[in-house]
Amino acid sequence: MGMCWSGDVRGGKQAVGGRATEAHNNSGGHNDAVDFFFRSRGLHALFPQIESDPMAVVYAKKRDGALEEIGRTEVIMNSLNPAWIVKVSITYQFEIVQPLVFKVYDVDTKYYNVPVKMLKLNEQDFLGQASCVLSEIVTKQNRTLTLNLNDKSRTGVSRNLGTLCVHAEETVASRSAVEISFRCSCLANVDLFSKSDPFLRISRIVESGDSVPICKTEVINDNLNPIWRPITLSMQQYGSKVSSSCSDDHCFDVYQYLKDKSVADLQKLHQERSGANFVSPSAHRNHEKVLKSQLFVDKCIEKEQHTFLDYISAGFELNFIVAVDFTASNGNPRTPDSLHYIDPSGRLNSYQQAIMEVGEVIQFYDSDRRFPAWGFGGKTFNGAVSHCFSLNGMSNGSEVEGIDGIMAAYASALHNVALAGPTLFGPVINMAAQIAGQSFSHDRSKYFVLLIITDGVLTDLQETKDALVRASDLPLSILIVGVGGADFTQMEILDADDGRRLESSTGRIATRDIVQFVPMREVHSGRISAVQALLEELPGQFLTYVRPRYETM
Repeated sequence: MGMCWSGDVRGGKQAVGGRATEAHNNSGGHNDAVDFFFRSRGLHALFPQIESDPMAVVYAKKRDGALEEIGRTEVIMNSLNPAWIVKVSITYQFEIVQPLVFKVYDVDTKYYNVPVKMLKLNEQDFLGQASCVLSEIVTKQNRTLTLNLNDKSRTGVSRNLGTLCVHAEETVASRSAVEISFRCSCLANVDLFSKSDPFLRISRIVESGDSVPICKTEVINDNLNPIWRPITLSMQQYGSKVSSSCSDDHCFDVYQYLKDKSVADLQKLHQERSGANFVSPSAHRNHEKVLKSQLFVDKCIEKEQHTFLDYISAGFELNFIVAVDFTASNGNPRTPDSLHYIDPSGRLNSYQQAIMEVGEVIQFYDSDRRFPAWGFGGKTFNGAVSHCFSLNGMSNGSEVEGIDGIMAAYASALHNVALAGPTLFGPVINMAAQIAGQSFSHDRSKYFVLLIITDGVLTDLQETKDALVRASDLPLSILIVGVGGADFTQMEILDADDGRRLESSTGRIATRDIVQFVPMREVHSGRISAVQALLEELPGQFLTYVRPRYETM
């Protein structure tokens, strides 16, 4: 999502009272009385000079602490309380923490005619800085955050130099979307004993030429002429070029492509009521075979829709829950080859890494930052094997304070819980569903995110499916992180990325897909970690729940 940042500064007047500052401003020179007024109260004027021409610079703070400049405002002449008009664009990424630093400078009068981008900051007077995380801004109900300006760079002592008010707004494109209805004709039959069970996957073509999946339809059983339910694509999702592939859910092999079509091309198909032919994949583009199979667009409507940030700034929260696998397959926590080994050097094991990476993102969307922390598959404090127990060992509550609280409770449990088994997901999913259901009855602004971290193969696959189908109507998403080198085929089944929603033992189909799975060992082009790739899907899952229920928000 694109974000635009704007801000204003409140300096001496707001900090110390109007009259004294106005007297300082209107005097022709130094004013001992005003200086004494400031010093006697331990305060410093934001701009000690008579006039100031402030400009703000916005930086992104990288993991190594380096600052990368994002943009600059214009210079406001002769103002102690500037309100800048120029907006600085920042790409909002839910899945990572985005630290920002704001620095304010007084531009020397001799540079009035120099474009702001050409100004050398070391030639201007530094007036103060402030920092925050982008999530702290967008989670405010008015998306406005007030920060104290300070100057730590000169004396090492933080001095209050006024306040900076930062406001974020989404670009119009963030709300633009297109609703499309697809159907196909004359698909090839790739099943041996029945007709194909096709679904349509749509991908976005990125700058490198690779395709990134952005949307998929449901599976239509035994049908070579499927008609799918409408899907909605946001402008952020589809960008420009898209490709469509039609797959069969049994073999999981993409066997037909519709390449390099823009949304405008799809709109043209709709207007002309014509079909586009699929082609068979080939290593050589010139040898691709045009098939009889065709794609039709029965509906293509542009519309605006509420975004993830619309709901968050309206008061919705993401409440974090974590469940850790304490089965014996993890290995003895006291030996370095164990997945639960706590390294004295401070290097995080895979469980700690998953807790930190997911928790540090979601914590900003939870106002009280009190998180239930559970374990499963361990022999607990009373000597019995439990498949949902409190990591903190408390019988009257499993909530802990912040991400540090989860980490401490996890480390403590490793000394007090014996690893056992088997690996059961059902109890923790049912407990999370119970919490989500009870919350919904009195507070509909909460959405729950259960993180399950596991190393093994499920013993209760069908029971887990049943629990997930029951929970699919609730404000709940389940993120599963697989650690170690186990076979995680079962987790892929729960994820339902093949387009087929889960089915319970009674034949009930899940209302929506609420599971996302990623193995910790998976690497995504070195750009982001596997856990961050997992978090990319969460806003979309949240929207599949809230949009049908709050369309009139």
